[in-house]
Amino acid sequence: MKILIISASPRGEESNTLKLAREVASGTGGKVEEVKLSHVRLEFCRACNLCHRKIMACALKDDAFSVLEKMLTAEGIILASPNYINQVTGSLKTLMDRSSHFIHCLRLSGKYVAGVVSSGSGQDSQVLNYIGQYANLCGAQYSGGISSAVSALKEKTPAALALGKKLAADIQQQFVYHDQVALMENQKEHFRRLIELRKNEWPEEYEYWRQQGWL
Repeated sequence: MKILIISASPRGEESNTLKLAREVASGTGGKVEEVKLSHVRLEFCRACNLCHRKIMACALKDDAFSVLEKMLTAEGIILASPNYINQVTGSLKTLMDRSSHFIHCLRLSGKYVAGVVSSGSGQDSQVLNYIGQYANLCGAQYSGGISSAVSALKEKTPAALALGKKLAADIQQQFVYHDQVALMENQKEHFRRLIELRKNEWPEEYEYWRQQGWL
């Protein structure tokens, strides 16, 4: 089982969020790979639409697509971010913005996502909800999330390990969250109409949909 941690903290190895994410990953028992967004170069999306015309292509020559490719090969993804004004950090939001093709084509279908957030207060439900919404937009099911005040980090270890075990069980059993799947089916219908409407503008995404048997 391949688990990918994407840490969006600017503090690298000193990150409390990363420490908590590692506890979740440990609970999965899987092979874990880490990406620290503070160590990669990410530029802002310029809305050029190249990634829709030509799948997994981008006019920006940075590290974004190497991270996105790791997401495509993982079975479980742990998205970890400090809470910055009730939102993920700018680096994670930039990566999400650069994954527009994932949303058009639900490229994370069959995968599972867990969210990890830390803050001074531990009041992080809004940020965890956003991570879950992003997962569903990309076609992944959301196994749940965990957040912690920095002062209570050690107390959260049992809950983090439990979330990791849940993530692993979801992957192994291909558990179905019916409410999430229903939302994704509605989204798929929306993008089916859009892909058909713009098939000449987005030829490779149209072909991807055709190959999946979704048209």
